This record gives sequence, structure tokens and C-alpha cells, in this order.
Amino acid sequence: QVQLVESGGGLVQPGDSLRLSCVVSGRTVSSTLMAWFRQAPGKEREFVASKSWAGDTYYRDSVKGRFTIDRDNAKNTVYLQMNNLRSEDTAVHYCAARISVAVSSMSDEYPYWGQGTQVTVSS
Repeated sequence: QVQLVESGGGLVQPGDSLRLSCVVSGRTVSSTLMAWFRQAPGKEREFVASKSWAGDTYYRDSVKGRFTIDRDNAKNTVYLQMNNLRSEDTAVHYCAARISVAVSSMSDEYPYWGQGTQVTVSS
């Protein structure tokens, strides 16, 4: 059974940075498609970033150049480094996993999810 536990959310001001962590158990991150999604109040869950088995990364347009997804195989942890945060980044951020070589940005194709961590960007 794959389990995901996120941490690192918080309240920050516009322009600040945060790093979210997702500790994975039951599967090695190096052989798992890992992704971050987010859901703002009243909105649908949306794709943020993913990292494939091969190490390829994908981002939604609005976070390109600001967010970086990475993994530490030794710690079996995936990170989302978020720089230059904006108010529109405010959302619950979720870590997700899919045991497949095929990349995907569709939330319903990920069977494993963490509990979510709140990110609030406000002055």
C-alpha cells in the first residue's frame, strides 16, 4: 500500500517562498510517477507539476519558472519548491502517485493521495 504524507504549507506574503515535502512509503519514488495538485475553495482540483520515472518534469503554465518538483531517492521524498508566490497560488496542495511510466496531468488517473497541506499567500 502506497502512503503519502505532505508537510510544509503555511501562510506567506506575495513574493515569498515555500517548500512542500511528500514522504512516500510502500513504493520507491524513483519508480513512481509523482505529482502535485492543488484545489482552491470553490474550484476544481488542478495539476501543478509532475516528475516521471525517467526524471522528466512537467508544469502547468502559471507556475513555470517559479515552481520546481524534485525528489530525494535516499529519503523517498518528493518536494515542490515554490518561489515568488502569488495570491492565486492559495490552495490546498496535494501530493499524488501513479504506478505507471505514462505521464498524466489528470487527477483521476492517480490512485494514491496525501491528506493535503494548506498554502495561503496573502499580504
